[in-house]
Order: sequence, then C-alpha cells, then structure tokens
Amino acid sequence: MKQENVRSGRFRPKLVIMVKAPVAGAVKTRLAQSVGGTAATSFYRHVAARVISRLSKETRWETCLAIAPDNAIRAPIWPQAIAKQPQGAGDLGSRMQRVFDLAPPGPVVIIGTDIPEIRPRHIADAFKSLGNHDAVFGPADDGGYWLVGLKRFPMIISIFANVRWSSEYTLRDTLANLEGRSVAMLEMLDDVDEMSSYRRLSGASGRLVLR
Repeated sequence: MKQENVRSGRFRPKLVIMVKAPVAGAVKTRLAQSVGGTAATSFYRHVAARVISRLSKETRWETCLAIAPDNAIRAPIWPQAIAKQPQGAGDLGSRMQRVFDLAPPGPVVIIGTDIPEIRPRHIADAFKSLGNHDAVFGPADDGGYWLVGLKRFPMIISIFANVRWSSEYTLRDTLANLEGRSVAMLEMLDDVDEMSSYRRLSGASGRLVLR
C-alpha cells in the first residue's frame, strides 16, 4: 500500500476508461456467441465511441483512456484530445490496480466501455460518494460491476486479490477485499453480454439505438 501525503480534495478527480482496440475476437466475446463476431465488434465500437465522447466533454474531472493492447495506443481510432496510457500486462484486476497505484494524487474512478447507459451523472455521483467513502461500485446485473472507484486517501488500497472475473462472484469477491472499509453503491446498470440486452437496444429494426 502507498501512503498519500496530500488531501485528495485538492486535486481534480480522474476518470479512467478501460478500452480495447475493437478487433473481432478480442471484444464482447460472450455477445459474439449469440450475434456473431462482426455484430458484436460493431456494437463495441459504437458504444465505446459514444461513452468516450459523452464523458470526456465534462470539465468536472480529467478523462484518460487506458488502452489494450499496449501497441494500440497510437491507433488513429482514439480521440486525439484525450490523454492515453497503456493498460500493461496481467489480468483485469492487475491492470485496474495499476491504474489506481500510478495515478496522481486524488480520487480515481474506472469504467469500461460496454455499458451504453453510463451518463455523466453516474460519474458525478461516484466522485461525490468518494467524498465520504473509501470505495464506490456500480453493480451490474450479472454479478460484476460497471464502475469501481477509490478515494485513495490516506492510502491506496489493493482490492482485486482472488477475484473470480466474468462470474456471478466478481463483485462479491472484490468486496471481500474491502472488509472494514466504507463502500458506496450506485444504481445497477445492464452489461450487454446477452442476446436479450442486445435486442433491447436494437429494437424491432435490428439496428442499435444509442443516445
């Protein structure tokens, strides 16, 4: 654990968006089993672009993209005006912990790019919650979470040990690492990995309806 020497409130909050290069077979693999690789990759690309555009316009926090694989950081698909960093090696927990460990002092919130319903108010609520909580989560209906944030004061804590990723136990396992800490929960949002969620967004036309 790393000690913080300054008050997090004096620093601008940081939103880190974990994003992958939209390559078939590397993104939305569970959804691809139902709708096919091309449709799943197209879905990921469109949702990621919308989420990044929507949230990076905000001035209440600094937005950064954490990109995988590392060699995709210079790809022309990413908005030039947004800060970028490689995710680095390891499983999802290792990569997210690295974000928390290496960020400048202040609260940090991490999200992915495959939840179309994320809005600026969700991010604002997360940072507000970190004013009087050590951690904040946005739970998903599949047992995981679409947002995780840490206050990072007075120390940076490690929260991803022994987490069973992509399972119904993901949130539960992460919370086990936060025993004795204060944790806030945001509203539950839908992680679009199943045909039913995809159809809800696609509508009768079969075309994605994203706002």
